[in-house]
Amino acid sequence: MISNNSEEMARNKLVLLYIIKYSPDEYTNATLTEFLLEKTYMNYFLIQQYLSELVEQNLLELTGNEDKFYSILPKGEEILEYFQNKIPETVKAELSDDFNLQLEANITDTQIVAEYYPKEKDEQYTVNLKLVENEDILFSLYLDVGSEKQAKFISEKWKDNPQSIYQNIISLFLEE
Repeated sequence: MISNNSEEMARNKLVLLYIIKYSPDEYTNATLTEFLLEKTYMNYFLIQQYLSELVEQNLLELTGNEDKFYSILPKGEEILEYFQNKIPETVKAELSDDFNLQLEANITDTQIVAEYYPKEKDEQYTVNLKLVENEDILFSLYLDVGSEKQAKFISEKWKDNPQSIYQNIISLFLEE
């Protein structure tokens, strides 16, 4: 017969695996400990013990250069998938709500705008490429091109890869 203490330990380890796998945020030891202490799922010493054991058992690993973040390993994912039903539904629902709040906090309202319109004379078009974040224009570039085909091509390129194009343009200006 499994003791209640063993069941609690297994459930707590599964909760740790669940958080690390499904949270949109990455956790260092400090941030994960703080998150769990706020939830009152377990005390500080148990958190540290379970995290250490999960790393030793090759279910979790610490990755990163300066800040070490926990990530779940394939063996940990397998165990979580198999035993996830041992985590109480109330805990999963509460964590799911927290993860949704984390996602909302991480999302910034970024818009990639590419518009073009014909100029009054000739067959030229003006292309406007914009990067807008939280209603602030971070980048805007107007280009005159010789055809609608070119305008459409430039607009599509901008929408497909705005970050790279933006970085290339900025680096051109910053070259010494």
